[in-house]
Amino acid sequence: MKYSLKRTTILAVTGVFLTVLFFVGFIAVDSARAKEEETCCFYNSLHHTGEGMRYWYEEQGGFKAVTGIPYEKLGCKSCHVKSCDQCHMEKKGKKCFYNLKKAADSKTCLACHSREGTTFKISKAKNTLDVHIANGMGCVDCHKGNDVHGDGIFYRTMRDEGAVQASCTDCHEVEGNIKAHTVHNNKLTCASCHVANTTSCLNCHFSKFLEQKKRAGNFFPPIQDWLILVNYKGKVTTGNVQTLVYKGKTFITYAPYFTHAVQKKARACPDCHANEAVTRLNKGQKVVMAAYENDRMISFKGVVPLVPDLLVWQFMDKDGEQWIPLKSKGKPMIQYSCYAEPFTREQLKKMAAAAKN
Repeated sequence: MKYSLKRTTILAVTGVFLTVLFFVGFIAVDSARAKEEETCCFYNSLHHTGEGMRYWYEEQGGFKAVTGIPYEKLGCKSCHVKSCDQCHMEKKGKKCFYNLKKAADSKTCLACHSREGTTFKISKAKNTLDVHIANGMGCVDCHKGNDVHGDGIFYRTMRDEGAVQASCTDCHEVEGNIKAHTVHNNKLTCASCHVANTTSCLNCHFSKFLEQKKRAGNFFPPIQDWLILVNYKGKVTTGNVQTLVYKGKTFITYAPYFTHAVQKKARACPDCHANEAVTRLNKGQKVVMAAYENDRMISFKGVVPLVPDLLVWQFMDKDGEQWIPLKSKGKPMIQYSCYAEPFTREQLKKMAAAAKN
């Protein structure tokens, strides 16, 4: 009886000791992870925080003003990188390996950055494939460690100064003997003349997206018919647009956007100066950017400076799988995201004048 009691006591004490040891270990591991998150650059990167999407949605006159739904209740965060595994881990049989080769493979990037993958696919068919991709380059040839892993600074958008450090001038020297480089007096980015077009998906049907928990079929197929120009931090650069619908309410967001459709040969002066869109906008006339005709969406073709009140976008409602032109109630809400700004009257006048050879 004494032996049994002594043994029971020892087992009980041992059990308590092991339990305490487990929790101490757990706390130590948890503390180590918290410390890692404080010091590792990755945990502040936009890839991990997803702050760019939240900032667009909730601030700067974002789409939340239309939906009233907090970002935390959306499924967007599930798309962002939670750990190194997503890019670096490779599974072979029952074993897992970490390597740089998988992370450096553009297919790894394009699994999430699907717009770029779509751009390459459409551009190839239109013979406007990005010159870098056409010559065998990949994402990591331009986007080095800091662009991917972050640099320890918490950024709100990819357009914050320093958030994306890849630059054309990392490899290309600006040639001073080219007239287009001197006449624009450093007021344009390289993309303004060297990017062929913009890839955009129109009419994101957000209410259907929330109901179905997926995007497929809730917006029109991507197009590459126009290039929008916006003001961005004192320069003209390429931009993009996203039109959205939520319960009959309409929304447009304009933002600077670098389409990966870079061409070695820059576009000609008449492509921008005194073109159809510029001529109309300078006269105060509207430009129909998207119109629904014969059961398909027809888009404008060419370079278009951002004059938001004069750019007309067709919004569509959805009844089951059937698209129906939406009779908008009032003007759509407009957001200028990531520091995009419209063209000024003075800029329009300069563009409306025919370029001198």
